This record gives sequence, structure tokens and C-alpha cells, in this order.
Amino acid sequence: MTIFAVEYTYAEAAAGIRDEHRPAHREFLGALHESGELLFVGPFTDGSGAALMVVADDEAAARALLARDPFAAADAIAAVSLREWKQVYGPF
Repeated sequence: MTIFAVEYTYAEAAAGIRDEHRPAHREFLGALHESGELLFVGPFTDGSGAALMVVADDEAAARALLARDPFAAADAIAAVSLREWKQVYGPF
């Protein structure tokens, strides 16, 4: 399995859409965390987006996993950056 660092960028204009879909988004993320596919997640305090760390077989699988996010389905994410990450120290 490979770890991927993910950055969601949010558009201010989609704030209402995110508010509407946040409960389903959080339920989705909770299930990913329970399954071990999501190592951590949290929003940036300035409201511009969020950071996630996901585990998947490859980049295509990671992108497919993120596409299932209710925020993605509702077009509440302006951009997604995904990069393979190699851990040196830490809890993962």
C-alpha cells in the first residue's frame, strides 16, 4: 500500500454546498478512517481547504477513493492535489 498526501482546495462560492453536504462528507471520512484508508484529515483554519492522508494501492485507486467523497459528487471541491508520500518518522 502507498500513502498519498492530498490537499483539497475550496472555492468560497461553494461554501453553502459544503455546508449542505458536510454531514455526509464527515460520515464518509469516518468510514474511511475506520477501514484504515484514511490516516488523518482536517480543514485548514483559514477555510481554504483541507489536508488528508490516504492509503491506496496506487494513484488511480486513491483518486477513485476520493471521487466517492460527497463533497466531490456535489462539486464542492475546487481542486485536488495528490502526491505520493514516504514516511520517515511518525505513527503511520
